[in-house]
Amino acid sequence: MRRAVVSWLFAVVFLCNAFVAQAADKHPGVTIYATGGTIAGSAESSTDTTTYQSGVLGVDVLIKAVPQLKDIADVSGVQVAKLNSPDVSQAVLLKLSKEIGKKLAEKGTHGVVVTHGTDTLEETAFFLDLTIKSKKPVVIVGAMRPATAISADGPMNLLQAVSAAVDRNAEDRGVLVVMNDRIGSAFYITKTNATTPDTFKAAEQGFLGTFVGDKAKFYYEPAKPVNKPHFDVSKLDSLPKVVILYSYQDEDVALLDAAVANGAKGIVFAGTGNGSLSKGMEDKVVELMGRGIPVIRSTRTGSGWVSDIDTGIPSGCFNAQKSRILLTLALAEGANMDKIKRYFGM
Repeated sequence: MRRAVVSWLFAVVFLCNAFVAQAADKHPGVTIYATGGTIAGSAESSTDTTTYQSGVLGVDVLIKAVPQLKDIADVSGVQVAKLNSPDVSQAVLLKLSKEIGKKLAEKGTHGVVVTHGTDTLEETAFFLDLTIKSKKPVVIVGAMRPATAISADGPMNLLQAVSAAVDRNAEDRGVLVVMNDRIGSAFYITKTNATTPDTFKAAEQGFLGTFVGDKAKFYYEPAKPVNKPHFDVSKLDSLPKVVILYSYQDEDVALLDAAVANGAKGIVFAGTGNGSLSKGMEDKVVELMGRGIPVIRSTRTGSGWVSDIDTGIPSGCFNAQKSRILLTLALAEGANMDKIKRYFGM
């Protein structure tokens, strides 16, 4: 009898150890949603970093190019699109937000990564940041050099993005942008240089952390931007049209009329200085605001808090492209003028 009990105990211990070993070998689940861009780009010359073709490589190729991914995560890929990022549409944004929201709700998913062209990466990242509600990491990544270039930055960027997606310290921080060894908040970060790898920065707010190899090092505890809004787009198939106009000397007021005549439900200005406009444009803004068409006045300077404006709505900390995303979502929600002002006033 005693031998039987001992044998049974040994069997239980063996099974428990086997279960623990299996659990230890199982990596966190990460899904990579690929949309194209430079990270999936290809050129005939290994020194060509500007005239390559974007988005030609599929997500499977990107994953195979970084075999180290399998050491940190159970990675799967979804090809959402193969686009140059200026061609990313409302339909793509809505599809991404909906699919990622569902994926994050699955028990086996620890986080997701989105590969994206850098030219409009910040807009997609900001859109997802405002429309996805989850503590799990969502990481947006791109590259400034195509996959065929000498010292292509895409593979390391992708490895670091997946590393962030499985890092417990990356949770509850909103959508993150990982590139060039840096970790930034999608709420604030923007592209600041046309061609160099260190292009993404948040001039006023700074970075959330950095990478040493494939290890994330965060500077701060998780925190959210003040009064950060959330918009539910799960039932939306389209979004209102909002356009951006750029301010300059002798700016043409007719461009504002043309935008409204062409169906714009809201206007964003990349204004001079603190969102300033010409007298003729200001008069037209007063007219449009009176007709219930919101006009946001941002700045073309690249950073700073736009405030103290007599006509229109100051953009606060948001640049023109992010102001457009926020206004689009606010209009889709049915927000009135006062609520829109609160969104931008934070």
